[in-house]
Amino acid sequence: MRLRTARIRAATMLVAALPALFLALPARAADHLKVGTSHISGYAGVPVALARGYFAAQDIEVEMVFFDSSQPISVGVASGDIDLGVSGSSAGFYTLAAQGQLRILASSAGEAPGFDGMLAVAGEKAWRAGLQSPKDLPGHTIGITQIGTALHYTIGLMAEKYGFPMSAVAVKPLQSNFNVLSALLGGTVDAAVMPVSPVQPALTKGDIHTLVEMSALWHHSAGSVLFTSTKIANERGDVLRRFLIAYRQGMKDFHDAFTAPDGQRRDGPLAPAILPIMADFARVTPEEFDHTTPYADAQGRIETADMDRQIAWYRAQGLMKADIRVADIVDARYAILMPQDETTTAK
Repeated sequence: MRLRTARIRAATMLVAALPALFLALPARAADHLKVGTSHISGYAGVPVALARGYFAAQDIEVEMVFFDSSQPISVGVASGDIDLGVSGSSAGFYTLAAQGQLRILASSAGEAPGFDGMLAVAGEKAWRAGLQSPKDLPGHTIGITQIGTALHYTIGLMAEKYGFPMSAVAVKPLQSNFNVLSALLGGTVDAAVMPVSPVQPALTKGDIHTLVEMSALWHHSAGSVLFTSTKIANERGDVLRRFLIAYRQGMKDFHDAFTAPDGQRRDGPLAPAILPIMADFARVTPEEFDHTTPYADAQGRIETADMDRQIAWYRAQGLMKADIRVADIVDARYAILMPQDETTTAK
């Protein structure tokens, strides 16, 4: 009887001690993800979700790692130095994806009428000498960050639209937006194709001039994308799904802040909250950002048709050899396609 009583007392003491034991255990560490990105106004999903606590709500710590152009982001994700990337799609990106190293998860931002994503701009000296329209570009130098990027593709769109061969212009890769802007201001290039946020302060001062907004040439809601490595897509499905819940909340907030229900560019009730977040991220004033807002799909859906045209252009220019379709590198486990792309993919 005494032994039984002792056992009951010991069990009772153990049960009483359990809450303290659980409290003493360390809390599960949040999943840590490194996201490669740039200070570009169109890369909004991550900074908005981070600032508004959506990643924290999913028990994810996000560390943004900044790059000056898109191609190093692709290489960083493929090598495992960073976990995810947000960037414009480039020939290098498509080549790595065709090799099975990268997978597309969502869109970031793109071009639509009334919104601002990329611009072709002219320096003051070239402007005064008569470079005041894209049709005046033949015979001039155009600065971009790197060959084989969406910026390079945009020059191809202008050549097609305004009827001049690519050989009529000299394209100069200068490795970073800072270098491109410096060359433009210094007169060592005549024109440039750039994301709007790095160039906006100089436009505001009148030091450079707009030749054309790319939304006038290119209506494409997935000009930049969120992607990861195939390894992470295969091995870390749970954390990716939680990441995408937060990411899409950030995309929706950004969309709702600057897009009216009819799809037109108009500030909404969320704009006062989102403007300072994005101005800080893009390193411009809130007023400048409000005048240079790109389009973003509220769900981060992917539109593949123009990306396939982009691949075809890169191949025609000899910038990549892989013959792939975007549908082959979109990860259907995580991505949401535009309705017309769902139909095309199903076929």
